[in-house]
Amino acid sequence: MGTTSDHNNLGVGRGRSAGQRAFTMIEILIVVVILGILAAVVVPHFSNATSLTRENTLKDDVRYVKMQVAVFRAQHRDVPPGYPNGNAAAAPTEADFLAQMTQNSSELFTLSATATAVCKFGPYLEKMPANPISGKATILVVGNGQPLPAPTGAYGWIYKPQTGEFVPDLTGVDSDGKAYAQY
Repeated sequence: MGTTSDHNNLGVGRGRSAGQRAFTMIEILIVVVILGILAAVVVPHFSNATSLTRENTLKDDVRYVKMQVAVFRAQHRDVPPGYPNGNAAAAPTEADFLAQMTQNSSELFTLSATATAVCKFGPYLEKMPANPISGKATILVVGNGQPLPAPTGAYGWIYKPQTGEFVPDLTGVDSDGKAYAQY
């Protein structure tokens, strides 16, 4: 009834022919080693791209916040954000800076969570961006007459309203050899 050729026609007993063979363990290991070497060469390039992206984001954030501070200052009688009630003789604070930058305000520093006929300016920032390298969004606000301190990494940013300086609180240099504090 059933011959070998009948089984082959029905698909039974089909397998590798004598000329075909499976990969050996050595061949698989060689492929794995080659892939590992390629990964070791390529992965650092992706890592470097990630750090370059963070540096570029940092530069953009610094530029954007400086621009928004300048706009605030132009709309508030040349008084930068950070001073309580717009009093440039008072000690500036992080809380005042954040409130003034993230809320609507009047020319005379009245703040409101929503835009009104009086509080028609702002908000200038949705929220304070975190420093993309350190991940910190805190700000060291430097008082009038005090020098801008050297970066320590304890905060995300350093801001001096009196001079308009706004820099990342990062030690070290970027991939071009430029100090982060010089952004």
